[in-house]
Amino acid sequence: MKHRVGTVAEIGPGQRKIVEIEGVSVGIFNVGGTFYALKNVCPHQGAPLCLGSLKGTTLPSAPGEYVWARDGEILRCPWHGWEFDVTNGRSVFNPHRVRVRAYEVTVEPGGTDDAEDPAVETYPVTVEEDVVVLHLDR
Repeated sequence: MKHRVGTVAEIGPGQRKIVEIEGVSVGIFNVGGTFYALKNVCPHQGAPLCLGSLKGTTLPSAPGEYVWARDGEILRCPWHGWEFDVTNGRSVFNPHRVRVRAYEVTVEPGGTDDAEDPAVETYPVTVEEDVVVLHLDR
């Protein structure tokens, strides 16, 4: 099911927007112009994960050398600091076993008429810019 969650202009690079869709809290993130969505619940103890800080991480490197990368792609839980990759929901510390639900996000033209598609929730408004659409499949 598709849900309009905002416009590209509303969620600028490095920003996020938290929405409630069908009883599910979801964080929408703009990382360098690419949009990602994660369920707003940390699998550790249920914290509002998407309120955490967005950081980068160090990459494997030689002793005494620190290579910083992936700036804005690592979400840190506000309660206990567990870190997750915003691009896929996998944890940094154990990506094969611990993850948070990730959802597909697309950017679609805002000027189209979706009245004929019952899968798209619409309201009587005029949109003059591209919109961010969350694909919520549970």
